[in-house]
Amino acid sequence: MSKRKPKKRTQNYKKQIGQVPGTLIYTGNKNSDLFIDAFDYTENYFKEQELETVEHAFEFKSTESTTWININGLNHIEEIEKIGNHYNLHPLVLEDIVNTGQRPKLDDHGDYIFMVLKMMYYDKDENIVSEQVSFVLGSNYVLSFQEAEGDVFDSLRERIRQSKGRIRSLGSDYLLYALIDSVADHYYAIIETMGNKIEDLEDSLFEGQTKEEITTDIQSLKREILKIRRSIFPLREIINRIDKSENKLIDEKTLHYFDDVYDHIVQITDTIDIYREMTWGLMDMYMTTISNRMNEVMKVLTIIATIFIPLTFIAGIYGMNFDNIPELHYKYSYHILWLVMIIVFIGMLYYFKRKKWL
Repeated sequence: MSKRKPKKRTQNYKKQIGQVPGTLIYTGNKNSDLFIDAFDYTENYFKEQELETVEHAFEFKSTESTTWININGLNHIEEIEKIGNHYNLHPLVLEDIVNTGQRPKLDDHGDYIFMVLKMMYYDKDENIVSEQVSFVLGSNYVLSFQEAEGDVFDSLRERIRQSKGRIRSLGSDYLLYALIDSVADHYYAIIETMGNKIEDLEDSLFEGQTKEEITTDIQSLKREILKIRRSIFPLREIINRIDKSENKLIDEKTLHYFDDVYDHIVQITDTIDIYREMTWGLMDMYMTTISNRMNEVMKVLTIIATIFIPLTFIAGIYGMNFDNIPELHYKYSYHILWLVMIIVFIGMLYYFKRKKWL
């Protein structure tokens, strides 16, 4: 039997061992091109542009309009350090931005607020994709940092372009809320897909399927739930801290919108807990199904053995090598013996059927 090859595991944290705090080291594995786009707008003005260099993002720091600057490509350390220095971001904040293993968190630095979230979605093969996204909220801007192109903010971009809703009439704090809300909305899609997977596995188990692939699917689902749980649960604390924050960057009116996001996160986390319990129950259901099938097999074998015990007894008696057995010399002994054995066989089947053992 061939040995199973050990799974290769990433060791990104070793990159940070022994480094000076504040050292920028990209711990991810996506080497993407640097892409920076900016959405600059007011209620009556809008401009969308792709920035050729990181220096072109410096001019938006002190404008009267609201600006969303999205930086894709965390592997470009020097450019991220440049924009961090211009916007007066703490070195530890920049370190957290490029550390893709960072736990979701919120830091209030007074003149700006730093936040780390996990952007999650399913790909075409229903494999979960998790990507770290970091936000920096300033007085008139929001900086977002992503590992690569492709995110969950397309609907938000369209709202800004078309001036739908309140997005263009409110400030950067509402823009931050809209970004967080877009991330949270996709959590619902993940929960829905996860629920469908659990229902499919339950149906398979109820139908009596006990293939080895089911155990693999259950274990994979467990890992997905734990991954999602680690990414989403800290958001309750984050949104709660925003709600209690006295930072002037967040207007009191905007706090009501963050309360709505908090309600969504509570609902999602409660659903995750339910699905977690259901997934643990799937393995118990699988083992119970296997046990029931084994019991059915043993039941059939026991009934067969029980039926043949009296038949074997009769055959054993008349199989003994004694000359003075009266029935041996009777003309119809053979046929009578078969008749008796058939009557015993049918009688036992009838008895088992009446007892509902068959």
